[in-house]
Amino acid sequence: MYRMREETRARAVVAGAVMLGWVGLLWLLEGVDLATGHSLDSHGISPREPGELLDIVPAAFLHSGWGHVASNSVPLLVLGFVAALAGLRRFAGVVLTVIVTGGLGVWLTAPANTVTLGASGVVFGLFGYLLVRGFVDRRPLDVILGVVIAAVYGSLLWGVLPTDSGISWQGHLFGLTGGVVAAFAFRRPRRTSIPAAPTLPTGLK
Repeated sequence: MYRMREETRARAVVAGAVMLGWVGLLWLLEGVDLATGHSLDSHGISPREPGELLDIVPAAFLHSGWGHVASNSVPLLVLGFVAALAGLRRFAGVVLTVIVTGGLGVWLTAPANTVTLGASGVVFGLFGYLLVRGFVDRRPLDVILGVVIAAVYGSLLWGVLPTDSGISWQGHLFGLTGGVVAAFAFRRPRRTSIPAAPTLPTGLK
C-alpha cells in the first residue's frame, strides 16, 4: 500500500511538472510572438494548402493574444494533468493523436483565407479522451472520473457548434474526435487470467 502511494505521488509530481512546463511554454511563445510583431502567427493552419500541413503541430502551441492563451491555460492544465497521471508515454500518444486529427480536420474544412491556431483543439481532445476512456478500458474509477469531468467542463461541447465566426469550431470538433479516437487507440490491454493446470486423480500421477 505504501509503495502504491509513493508511485501515485511520483506520477502526480511528474504530470504536474509536465503540464506546468507546457502551459509556461505557451505563455513564453506568445510573448515571443508579440515581441516580434506576431511573426509566429504565420505558423497557424491555412486550409487546403499542402505546405500548411507542416504547421499542424506548431499551430497547437501558438495563440492570437494574451486573452486567447489565458482562456486555454486552466482547462489544459487540469485536463492534461489528469490524463498524464496514467503515464507519459500514453499521454504523449494521446496528445499527438489529438493534434494531428484536429489539425487535419481544420486543414480540410476551415473556411478559405483563414488562419487557425491555439491549444483549444487539444483541450477539447483531452476532454473527449477523459470522457470515454473509462468506458473503453472498462475501469469504473475512470468512468466516475469521466462523469466528474463532464459535470465540470461539459459546457465545452457548445464549442463544437458553428455559433461564432471568430472561433474555430472545426478545431474543437475534430480535436474532440481525436480524443475519442485516442481513447480506443491507446486503450489498456485487458488482463487474461491463466487457467490453472488440471488436477489428475491420485492414481494417475
